[in-house]
Amino acid sequence: MAVLRESDTEPYLKVAGVTKTFGRFTALRDVSFDAQGGEFLCILGPSGCGKTTLLRIVAGLETQESGRVFFQGKDVSGLPVSKRNIGIVFQSYALFPNLTATENIAYGLKNRRKDRGAIRKRVDELLDLVGLQLMGPKYPAQLSGGQQQRVALARAMALSPDLLLLDEPLSALDAQVRISLRSEVRQLQRRLGVSTVMVTHDQEEALTMADRILVMDHGRIVQSGTPWDVYNKPATPFVAAFLGSMNFIRDAVREAAGWVRIGGVSLQVEDRFTDGIPPGTPVTVAFRPEDVVVHGAGDGPRNALPARVAALEFRGPRYRVSFHLNLGNGHVWTIDAEIPTEMIRRLGIQADMEMAIQLPADRIRVYPL
Repeated sequence: MAVLRESDTEPYLKVAGVTKTFGRFTALRDVSFDAQGGEFLCILGPSGCGKTTLLRIVAGLETQESGRVFFQGKDVSGLPVSKRNIGIVFQSYALFPNLTATENIAYGLKNRRKDRGAIRKRVDELLDLVGLQLMGPKYPAQLSGGQQQRVALARAMALSPDLLLLDEPLSALDAQVRISLRSEVRQLQRRLGVSTVMVTHDQEEALTMADRILVMDHGRIVQSGTPWDVYNKPATPFVAAFLGSMNFIRDAVREAAGWVRIGGVSLQVEDRFTDGIPPGTPVTVAFRPEDVVVHGAGDGPRNALPARVAALEFRGPRYRVSFHLNLGNGHVWTIDAEIPTEMIRRLGIQADMEMAIQLPADRIRVYPL
């Protein structure tokens, strides 16, 4: 019997060469991506980058100037939203205020003229699934924001959609509720096995919920990968800065393979980060605050630099510490480090303290200017 490989099958969702303009403004520029069956895909980017427009085109709520959208190999580019068998959850929830939670969830089933007993059974299943068994008789105004969002999710799943689309679904909630709900939404998606595309500008949401992240900037997808890859191997300075915090030093030069010079100091980096960059090329050196090693710890003296503590900011379990680096040639660079509070206490780190820091070679990224 032949083994069916993933590469032999059509993607569950395929977007090919989609462009969308509004007047003179180009919202999407030749955007293409795939999503596999059961995958949780996050489209991440700042406001105005085109991510919501892209989601609306997948849904059939907007029409693209060029490009096509396929569901399981079928071209749905010309189909209205009612013919695409999708579930949509909006940022505003869009619940009917005059209907109870039960009636909101049942709304689409009634429009499909389902049997009353079947509707009741399906609604009860969904209320149980989202943990709102006792909330069916309540109206949206009687529910918390988190409960309203669960009702919206249940309503979206009522018709067993082929694809679930989430447009900033947690952004209107309080921080603690968001943290709790994102885990619940992810677990629900896994139990149902429904392919899901979520739009968000919240990096933490994308990193904790997604199987794969598409990072968008100015109407284009600039990187696609797993959360680990996108965070630890950012393809561009934009991606590096948008996901988490990043230190940038822009006055560097690529020396030999695996080496860069900042001021009067040479730093070793992994060869792969300088491959393809000619010697003498001005580059930007980038590294994350949590990758800065203090007090000379780490792999010997390689990439150890003298530093002075400029400021400390208490953040509960950790401190954000700013260091001044004087590396010669008359330049002083300021970088940030994330240091556990326990280490701050143990080492007695305080403002104006002189100490050593270390930049691990495998954590430094190099970008041509």
